Amino acid sequence: MGKEGKTKSRINPVRELYKDRKLIKKLALNDFKTRYAGSYLGIVWAFIQPVVTVLVYWIVFEKGLKQGTDIVTQGIQVPYLLHLMSGLVPWFFFSEALMNGTTSLLEYNYLVKKVVFKISILPLIKIIAASFIHIFFVCFMLLVTMCYGIHPTVYWLQLIYYSFCLFMLVLAMSYSTCSIVIFFRDLTQLISIGLQVGMWATPILWNISILANHPVLAFIFKLNPVYYIVNGYRGSLYGEEFIWQSPWLTLYYWALVLVLFVAGGIIFKRLKPHFADVL
Repeated sequence: MGKEGKTKSRINPVRELYKDRKLIKKLALNDFKTRYAGSYLGIVWAFIQPVVTVLVYWIVFEKGLKQGTDIVTQGIQVPYLLHLMSGLVPWFFFSEALMNGTTSLLEYNYLVKKVVFKISILPLIKIIAASFIHIFFVCFMLLVTMCYGIHPTVYWLQLIYYSFCLFMLVLAMSYSTCSIVIFFRDLTQLISIGLQVGMWATPILWNISILANHPVLAFIFKLNPVYYIVNGYRGSLYGEEFIWQSPWLTLYYWALVLVLFVAGGIIFKRLKPHFADVL
């Protein structure tokens, strides 16, 4: 096989996304539709739960605990609901896509056992299916923002970039998790617990500016890659901050994603021959 064989065996999500784009699109749409098949409201349930979650947090923190506004780094005062939504919208996608990507091989085990099927596209399918809901909530978030009197700006276009960042992060992590979970089913429970902790470890319900007097602690929290996404959503939505204004954080983020992709590719490749036997 030599170098050519090794190159072909590596996971290249961009190449696979383009080469198998029609199949991936068809399977992703089918996955999204069948997830809620049989229920009276159908895919409406996909939107109800996140909206209810946002409303509960908003009522508890703004109405109950009287957190009416939040001061961001540029000194802009924004309603707490916008601060909350700009953190929860990317987090909802991250948590759902990671769980779905992790269980993709288990759910499509009948395809894993087929020799001719390229199983490396399965995590892609699950994450793209989760992206449909994310797109809706980004649009909903922008609508709420305009209702508060904040008009569209060129900064809003950066949401496309940060959504892409989020997509690549989840995909990079999913190649490792979907491979390991086949042999260690408890991983889904560990990820679920990790997501609960991670939500509080990410400045979503709180502002990292409260750690201004604790720079070391603030630095540790910023190492969380989802912080880069949440901070980017807020900077794009109302903070008037361009991507290149945080060069070191951007460099760290993509370096981490690259490491996760390489690690995920190695793990996936080495465990792949044993998938069908265990499933």
